[in-house]
Amino acid sequence: MKYEYLHPRDELVLTMQRIYRYKMTTTSGGNLSILDENGDMWITPTGVDKGTLTANDIVCVRADSRVEGLHRPSSEYPFHRAIYAVRRDLKAIVHAHPMALVAFSIAHKVPDTKLFHQAWRSNGTAGFAPYGVPGSEDLGNKIAQKFTEGFDSVILENHGACCGGATLQDAFGKFETLEMCCKVLIKAHTLGEPQYLTDQQLQLQAKGDVPLEAFEYDPSMMGIREKELRNQICKFVERGYRQGLLTTTTGTFSARIDSEKFLITPFPLDRHSVLPEELVMIRKGKKEFGKHPSRAVLAHRAIYDAHPDVMAVVNACPINAMAFSVCRRSIDTYTIPESYVFVREVGLLPFETVFNDFDRLAQTLTLQSPAAVFCNNGVMVVGDSVLAAFDKLEVLEHSAEAVLDAQPIGGHVAMSRQIINELSAAFGLEPAPPSRGPVWPL
Repeated sequence: MKYEYLHPRDELVLTMQRIYRYKMTTTSGGNLSILDENGDMWITPTGVDKGTLTANDIVCVRADSRVEGLHRPSSEYPFHRAIYAVRRDLKAIVHAHPMALVAFSIAHKVPDTKLFHQAWRSNGTAGFAPYGVPGSEDLGNKIAQKFTEGFDSVILENHGACCGGATLQDAFGKFETLEMCCKVLIKAHTLGEPQYLTDQQLQLQAKGDVPLEAFEYDPSMMGIREKELRNQICKFVERGYRQGLLTTTTGTFSARIDSEKFLITPFPLDRHSVLPEELVMIRKGKKEFGKHPSRAVLAHRAIYDAHPDVMAVVNACPINAMAFSVCRRSIDTYTIPESYVFVREVGLLPFETVFNDFDRLAQTLTLQSPAAVFCNNGVMVVGDSVLAAFDKLEVLEHSAEAVLDAQPIGGHVAMSRQIINELSAAFGLEPAPPSRGPVWPL
């Protein structure tokens, strides 16, 4: 969706719907605003159910302070106004009370966004604003002070969080990613001590575009298989977002068309809504002219080149699997039969693998060993179809969640080697290796 074509009223409503639907605020909590080119502020109202918000409910506070609309502006209008006054580069603000950010807020802590590169790239260092009475000028001044210091994401003491951006979607992406960072940290502490990326590692993701040669592409040449795959990928990306397997800023899908071509999601991409025409074709190592493929394109290409039977590749950062990723531990699939049958042994690979060690990547990920955890870099799965790869991603995340949930009640008891051998025989799988999965030296 091209949000730049929406009126501020409509964009505010759509974004609040996303925040409410994904339980990042309550019926009465949270507020959003957009500052337009005329200096007018469009802001969500006070006292209106966030679950039924419509464009008619949005309030406009004109540059001369006149208020237009059916309702009063949000009670937090003072801090929106204060932030815009000190940061002329910001044109949108998101404030709400998602559970993990509130947990950090009431613990008086700030998450370290060097936990994974998307969080660091999106948010940088987050700030912490001292408590102020909601809706007061005092609170506005305290929050604005943190934005003056250069923070774009600020935890509010015993209150929630506030993020600003050049656009509303930019601010929302920071907000959602910061919440994800907090969720991962909370989950990770049930496993052990989270690890963080070095500045050198963060630099590996500094560039947004991959230097591939381009070729001219005429959509009239599109075959039926390509059309089918474009729509399949879009369907599963959106489903993955709805189910919390992806976020606005994390996750890449690709699917092989034939021995020479595959489709991949673009960069940047809002995973909430992706269109078939936005996908990028890669043909003989070249990209479709005028488009920018995901930065994982070289890793996906390496897997396709090494394994002609792999038809789809997905990498993602779902919350529970990410807890294992940042603790640098593999996910145990010796939990229930489905986990082992679908996902098999899960590899554990260094952070840098997807950037510069494609041989190791291709050795680890096969249809017989379809999943791997990357240290501080999420997970990757392969399949013989888009559906199969997505299914494996779901099973992997559910397995991770089950293991995490078992920790407070005494920890999980893995299935025995005998059970695993019985499963392998029953489902025609290769015998389990003597070790617990292809874990490489880190």
